[in-house]
Amino acid sequence: MNFITTFFRFDDHIRKVIYTTNTVEGFHRQVRKVTKTKGAFTSDNALLKLVYLVVQRVSEKWTMPLRNWSLTLSQLYIMFEDRLKVSLHG
Repeated sequence: MNFITTFFRFDDHIRKVIYTTNTVEGFHRQVRKVTKTKGAFTSDNALLKLVYLVVQRVSEKWTMPLRNWSLTLSQLYIMFEDRLKVSLHG
C-alpha cells in the first residue's frame, strides 16, 4: 500500500496533523510565501529583518494548541495502541 492510500485512510483532523507536523517544510513554506513576492532586497540586512519577522509570526502559531487534539490522540491511540505510549488521563 502506498503512502497516499494510507494517508487518506485517516480522518480529516488526523490528516491535518500529519500534514502540518513537518516543521522544516512548514517553516520554509512560511518564509518562502513572504520572500517570493519581493523582486530583490536592498541589502542582506533587509532580508534578515524580514526573515526575523516571519520567525516571530510562525513561532506564535507553533505554540498554539492543535484543534481537536484530544480526539485525534484518542483515535491514534486506538489505531496504534502498541506503538503509542502516552497518558490519555492527564
